[in-house]
Amino acid sequence: MTGSQNALPPELEAEKYRVLKTAFGFDAFRPGQETVIDAVLAGRDVLAVMPTGAGKSLCYQAPALVLGGLTLVVSPLIALMDDQVAGLRLDGVVAEAIHSGRSRDQNVASWRRVASGEARLLYLAPERLMTERMLAALGRLPVSLIAIDEAHCISQWGHSFRAEYLALGKARTALPKARMIALTATADQSTRDDIVAKLFDGRADAFVAGFDRPNISLSVQEKRDAGAAIERYVAARPAASGIVYRLSRKKVDDTAARLQGAGVKALAYHAGMDASARAAAQEAFLAESGVVMVATVAFGMGIDKSDVRYVVHGDAPGSLEAYYQEIGRAGRDGAPAEALMFYGLEDIRTRRRFIDEQDSAPERKRVESRRLDALVGFCETISCRRQALLAYFGERTQPCGNCDVCLDPPEVVDATAEARLLLSLVRATGERFGAAHVVALAVGHESEAVTARGHDRLDGFGKGADRPAAEWRALLRQLVAAHALEVETGAYGGLVLTDKGRLILDGEERVTAAKPRPRKREKRRAATDAAIAAGVDEALLARLKALRRELAIARAAPAYVIFSDATLIEMAARRPRTLRDLGEVKGVGAAKLDAFGEAFLEVLASA
Repeated sequence: MTGSQNALPPELEAEKYRVLKTAFGFDAFRPGQETVIDAVLAGRDVLAVMPTGAGKSLCYQAPALVLGGLTLVVSPLIALMDDQVAGLRLDGVVAEAIHSGRSRDQNVASWRRVASGEARLLYLAPERLMTERMLAALGRLPVSLIAIDEAHCISQWGHSFRAEYLALGKARTALPKARMIALTATADQSTRDDIVAKLFDGRADAFVAGFDRPNISLSVQEKRDAGAAIERYVAARPAASGIVYRLSRKKVDDTAARLQGAGVKALAYHAGMDASARAAAQEAFLAESGVVMVATVAFGMGIDKSDVRYVVHGDAPGSLEAYYQEIGRAGRDGAPAEALMFYGLEDIRTRRRFIDEQDSAPERKRVESRRLDALVGFCETISCRRQALLAYFGERTQPCGNCDVCLDPPEVVDATAEARLLLSLVRATGERFGAAHVVALAVGHESEAVTARGHDRLDGFGKGADRPAAEWRALLRQLVAAHALEVETGAYGGLVLTDKGRLILDGEERVTAAKPRPRKREKRRAATDAAIAAGVDEALLARLKALRRELAIARAAPAYVIFSDATLIEMAARRPRTLRDLGEVKGVGAAKLDAFGEAFLEVLASA
């Protein structure tokens, strides 16, 4: 992590650890947390970029309790606010949320607790915080800290840009005594610079934790009948929890229905569903094991489920930032997990069309295009995939040994002659046709679309018939990744020569490419998770989870805010017999020990 170091007075140092143990049940901070917390306690403004699962929330929750006064937490999602508040209350911390999803009477009651000094944290959406009335009221209270969650929403370069966040820098003027922390799971250098400029007027300590999640295996496959491929992949992982991302609501519904038809416990989630249906699907996913959530990117922000064993992208995401954040929802328990992306030129054409059609300035479109280029480069890399991903965020690493390229290195060959054949066919057909048509010409497929245009009489027609179509498709994708071809965004996704492509055609540049590998059959495997790795009694763990769910339902809270999976696994492994012993389990703070200790000890005693 980069940033300045801060030495705290002894009394703050002691209080920091007291809060960590009594409120949250931990003896030590996770890597990266303490440095950020110390900077906040020392009075610095902070931007913290920490990977999903690194414990970002504690970086403002602990200072809130140490500093006293009121901490404001700006969050983009109502469900995320409510989950955070529920979790803090179970930790014995008085926290409130004021938002449009609650009744006026509920919001008034929450405000009264805030105004009286009873509440330590108040969660708000940016739109509500930045009203003149709210800022004036907060100006009369001892606001000590403002925490901006999902801070990439501030930046027009961030992958979830939300214009309402732009006004948050003005909160500094209205609440001048408050220090500020902004947090996000993923932001490249341009996004980080933009956040610091807009929120902190260019002056803040920036802490960037390592982006690597080494337990997640990375792989990319050619996209051919994504629905069938996803079904095969999921069926080979019975009883494992996973997330499948699709680009559109229709694809979500179709994929979920297909998996359900194959006997998979699959649920759908997208913005076209009513709020109650989305909430029910999310709660089932969080509370039950072996559930597969098929969703658009509307699902995932703030999700805290530790045993997600895989994330599948049925369609290519829009950027490496989005990809990194989405795969980060897998393997939060530290056990092996997988990230698989299905990708093809059609995805790239669709994403380019989205960029062209968005109502934004030319500079933003250029940045988004460069980010899409980086994603294509990641998909077509012939070296370690993790190195390519981390390099995008400015981090260097050795080959990982846990991606498809490392585990099965491609054979790299001189493909200049083959590339020139494809490029010549693109030129000969007027740079108007997509990949499927060009491949058909290369292999000599005499379809009506080919013969009607006389393309079967071209010099290059059929000259690639000695190779399967899959090899020609792969080479076309690599030529796009190498910027020898561009994909037009029109209805047919025509391939267009670039200056580099013309140099290759003229014999002035050579081309190396990876030979496609035969598709491997999916092997059925049991779900690997931290419980198995820890050697705990799975029946006991199931009983502990059942009790957790009962307690969560009674409190109308997500199961994970009672205790995390990691805490239950440690309980099952250690089998404490007394309240004192139970209090030594990570994640069991004083308030939760008082509220739930006896009930969990009863289950543990029955084992």
